[in-house]
Amino acid sequence: MATPTIYVSPTSAHISASLNHLITRLSATSISRSNKFTVAISGGSLPKILAADLKSNTTIDFTKWHVFFADERVVPIDHDDSNFKAAKETLFAHVPIPREQIYTVEPSLSHDKAAEEYTQQLKKVFGADGIPQFDLILLGMGPDGHTCSLFPGHPLLEVEDRWVASLDDSPKPPPQRITLTYPVVNNAETVAFVATGEGKAEVLHKIFDLKEDFPSGRVTAKKNLLWFVDEPAMKGVQFQTKSYQL
Repeated sequence: MATPTIYVSPTSAHISASLNHLITRLSATSISRSNKFTVAISGGSLPKILAADLKSNTTIDFTKWHVFFADERVVPIDHDDSNFKAAKETLFAHVPIPREQIYTVEPSLSHDKAAEEYTQQLKKVFGADGIPQFDLILLGMGPDGHTCSLFPGHPLLEVEDRWVASLDDSPKPPPQRITLTYPVVNNAETVAFVATGEGKAEVLHKIFDLKEDFPSGRVTAKKNLLWFVDEPAMKGVQFQTKSYQL
């Protein structure tokens, strides 16, 4: 279980630069080791911050990337609520990741069947034995402390028998979603959170200083657990941080 390291930046632009630096290194290491780089990403503001510098990075071999979504809304992939659409517009349209190596939800299925089908896609890349171990999972955090589609007080927080779970009662619309579960998220070699804005400060204080239980605070990693936050999000947080950039 990795101890969290927090990198504080003055702006989201600085976070984008740090993510670009981190991913350049992790991608090269993973491709050298296994000839592929496996990554899962979330939606919200994350794709835009992630892509700002990364989309023009010509040193990365994007053809070796295999991209999943840490959670996804069960909507058509061209729908405005689709995390894939957000990532496509900000990043995928600018880098040469083969489309067949970007793994999307099947929106014609019910939410529970969509979760089962997404599990099969994971098995094609990671194999059926053991729990998938992503090289990197990139996560956001809501003001309520949720991450992926794992919400405070929801039964999915306790799921350990599935790689991908589904819900049809998301507190945030749209209600039908699929999400990676903690066994998969916490088995990643590196997990990197991105949290920006003063609206995140209270929950970060509760997670790091008061040790209160929130979905984001339950996330660990095999090797590296990193938080990239801006100064407004760290307002009032006393947890020991590293304020330099990667």
